[in-house]
Amino acid sequence: MFKTRILLLIISLVFSGQLFAKLPVSVQLWSVKDTLKNDFHGTLKSLAEMGFDSVEFAGDFGPYSNKPAALKAKLSELGLVASSAHIGFNALSENTIDSTLLFYKSLGVTTLYVPWDERAWHPEGVKSLVKELTKVSDYATRFDMKIGFHNHNKEFNAFNNATFWDYIASNTPKTMPLQLDIGWVNYAAKDPIYFIKKYPNRTLATHIKVRTIEGSNMSPIIGENNIDWPAIIDTLESHGNTKWLVLEQEEYPSGLTPLQSVAKSKQNLDKILLGL
Repeated sequence: MFKTRILLLIISLVFSGQLFAKLPVSVQLWSVKDTLKNDFHGTLKSLAEMGFDSVEFAGDFGPYSNKPAALKAKLSELGLVASSAHIGFNALSENTIDSTLLFYKSLGVTTLYVPWDERAWHPEGVKSLVKELTKVSDYATRFDMKIGFHNHNKEFNAFNNATFWDYIASNTPKTMPLQLDIGWVNYAAKDPIYFIKKYPNRTLATHIKVRTIEGSNMSPIIGENNIDWPAIIDTLESHGNTKWLVLEQEEYPSGLTPLQSVAKSKQNLDKILLGL
């Protein structure tokens, strides 16, 4: 009888997702930026219907630009939350940082990422970048929030016998998140698993994306190439302290709309996660 109860409990946990809980999946709204601009509510509804757990904002809040609590409520109505957001340094100046952090905190966001800064691959500029990142990262802790940095490909150019990404990671607080964009790491011909392990517990959210290489005949749809997503996701879980997989779609196959492309990548990612 006891063994039967244990077996039933295990079965119940498996079907409820509590025993082998997969990482939740968010979507970077830049993937559907034009659709979002034309139909904010309809686009969010479509993403929710695809099974996304969350969205990552990139500056477009539709009719809620000054109403973060109302936007949070709308997301909740759709079964979504805001996992994170991309913001520029212009929103993190001495005059704007308080209002920026309060806005996102009201939206339910606890982690923000600077997605682009050309100093990141400049031998002198990168030094001022890490100072500014450290300053805003430290300041965000007053709000129980985090500010991190997101890569593109040039951060993996050679610098000081390593890469610019290594310099950024090594000269910022170990508590500062590094949002590794898998698509751009692969595009730079580097191994994402190596960097996840090299800077453990800092990949709180990662961009799950395919960035095609000219002449390679690659598909921009997740799961249609030879990228070892299971190994990458396993490493994120074991070494990255990863809380969110953020699907991003920046390229769209001929004949597919951005929403259709995102849906196809999401379906394939779900299959990959199911097989882990």
